Amino acid sequence: MHRDAIITLPNTHLRERSKKVGIITDQIQDLIANMQSATLDWEDNREHELGVALAAIQIDSPLRVVIIRNNFDNKKDRSFSIFINPVITKYEGDIQEDYEGCLSVPDIYGKVPRYSKVRIRALDSQGRETRLTATGFLARVFQHEIDHTNGIVFIDHIKNNPNAFYKLNEDGDLQELNYEKCIRTNHILW
Repeated sequence: MHRDAIITLPNTHLRERSKKVGIITDQIQDLIANMQSATLDWEDNREHELGVALAAIQIDSPLRVVIIRNNFDNKKDRSFSIFINPVITKYEGDIQEDYEGCLSVPDIYGKVPRYSKVRIRALDSQGRETRLTATGFLARVFQHEIDHTNGIVFIDHIKNNPNAFYKLNEDGDLQELNYEKCIRTNHILW
């Protein structure tokens, strides 16, 4: 699947809750493969960015399926873990602000508050229940992607914070955006 399959704001589907997966069929396996190929195709066309994760709604499939890259530090490792019907069973640790981007929110990054530790329950691609504890960046990724399954986009957490929005410059560095000019009344985002 091509990167153009990834929907972006203002598509209203990104603000809708996804449905729970009942049975893991061949169609679900195809969906997972499509999510992976769309993410990697997107990444292949970005010099400074990594396709970290994707929720099924981001390719306009309203199902609770999430893929997360296995290795955030090695762009050559193009493998993903699969989480079906993921839920956060417990939030722990401190709330920390850090930068997030999203394939469905082009060219905007935000400094988003998230818990530093979460416990997750999900099914793997074979339908087996899996439980794990995620910390640091992985905890942030899980919160971001599970938000997608609930119709929440990362910018919703920082909508009223004029100092939280950034863009990537040509050198791959983040620079702050003018909130009044670029964000507050941006009809694409809201």
